[in-house]
Amino acid sequence: MAHTHSGVPWHRSASIGRAAKGGLCSLLLALLAVGAPGLSQSDGGAAPPGTARETWRPGPGRMGMGYSDRHFIVMMIPHHDGAIAMADLALTRARRPEIRALAQNIKASQTRENAQMRSWYRQWYGGEVPQWGGSYGRGVYSGWGGWMGMGHGMGMGMMGTDVQWLKQAPDFDRAFIEQMIPHHRMGVMMASMAQANSQHPQLRELQQAMVRVQSEEIEQMADWYRTWYGTP
Repeated sequence: MAHTHSGVPWHRSASIGRAAKGGLCSLLLALLAVGAPGLSQSDGGAAPPGTARETWRPGPGRMGMGYSDRHFIVMMIPHHDGAIAMADLALTRARRPEIRALAQNIKASQTRENAQMRSWYRQWYGGEVPQWGGSYGRGVYSGWGGWMGMGHGMGMGMMGTDVQWLKQAPDFDRAFIEQMIPHHRMGVMMASMAQANSQHPQLRELQQAMVRVQSEEIEQMADWYRTWYGTP
């Protein structure tokens, strides 16, 4: 019997993830270009006086240098936070030392990257990184879920994970891999697409490192999955 995750067989959820990838690429390109929902969107980081934040959109000539970099940071920090939350759980719940060691590396590297991005944001945009308006939902980053017309229950999570569900997973190591691989894939996709428009060489270098490191971690987890659980 096929293993299920969030009520979706593993092989089927993987197909869903592949099928959604093309449309999701277009979605992320649009978000990185015009900003995530709920963010003020002038080139200086604030809507004009008297303009509602939720209705402000940049017009011709208003998209300034570093605009996509600003939104990449706002979007990537909470994405990292999701991986860090999963890694924290793995440090105490994972049975295999390989998973615990990977979790330690993920937590250390992504905590460091978040700190660096926050520092750059203060330097480049003169303030703290605004809070993301979404929330983590099971298998989908629910701040985008309704907006994208995607409900809960998609086994291959797009942007986030449900940490509460992961806490109760009967086989934590297996569930961790099944959550972290698509989470990493989304991070790789975001960083890969953002590089083309990045205005800051430092951030572009960090994006390249994200792609390299998380791609290597994906391959490692996929190898473990095949060894421990067989080919899905």
